[in-house]
Amino acid sequence: MVQYIRSVIFITQMYIAMPIVGLGFAPWAMFSRRGAYAACKTYSRYVFWTARWMVGMRCEVRGTVPDGEALIAAKHQSFLDIMMIFTALPAAKFIMKKEILMTPIIGQYARRLGCVAVDRGKRGAAIDKMVSDVNAGRAEPGQLIIYSQGTRVAPGAKRPYKVGTAVLYEQLAQPCVPVATNVGVLWPKRGMLRKPGVAVVEFLPQIAPGMTREAFMAELETSVEDRSDALMAEAGFTHDKQS
Repeated sequence: MVQYIRSVIFITQMYIAMPIVGLGFAPWAMFSRRGAYAACKTYSRYVFWTARWMVGMRCEVRGTVPDGEALIAAKHQSFLDIMMIFTALPAAKFIMKKEILMTPIIGQYARRLGCVAVDRGKRGAAIDKMVSDVNAGRAEPGQLIIYSQGTRVAPGAKRPYKVGTAVLYEQLAQPCVPVATNVGVLWPKRGMLRKPGVAVVEFLPQIAPGMTREAFMAELETSVEDRSDALMAEAGFTHDKQS
């Protein structure tokens, strides 16, 4: 019960801080992408700091973080892995569902960072538009982040890896860096409880460009799922604990 109360207080102050930081940085962010990055990273670091002392959750980034152009294909379990991956990278932008662009504060900053919105309900047309928008934004180099399963996936749950990641891998001809995580064990997809422990995102060895689509997808899924399972076990998750 004490941890639950601490979690509620943490979540409340986290969302109160979002518009304060967003509006505070707005004059700079309106005219400078650098200002938008500074705002988002400042807010994320504030969340990491409060999570540590309010609910006992420490955020840790492992592996070699790319500093050049790359496609980042990540496991997605909660809002926390978004902040951790974004903060670790020097020039990140996301492939995201278009509804997020309508969200106050977050939507405006997503546009300023050059994030690419996708209509998940249109399948083939959405992939074509995604590729077109990504190519249009390549004048601003950086790291493009895609969640290969298309949505948050709770620990222990299984969802297929979508072909959009392979399409971008072929089109961009850049190295792909898989990212594993265990954050959903401590910061679940649903519910208010935040658990103490070490939340990890880990940048895995890159996949060089040039693989066939089938071989790439198999390599990506195996590396991300195997390492995520290991990280979740490290955080104390077992499949019989899934709710």
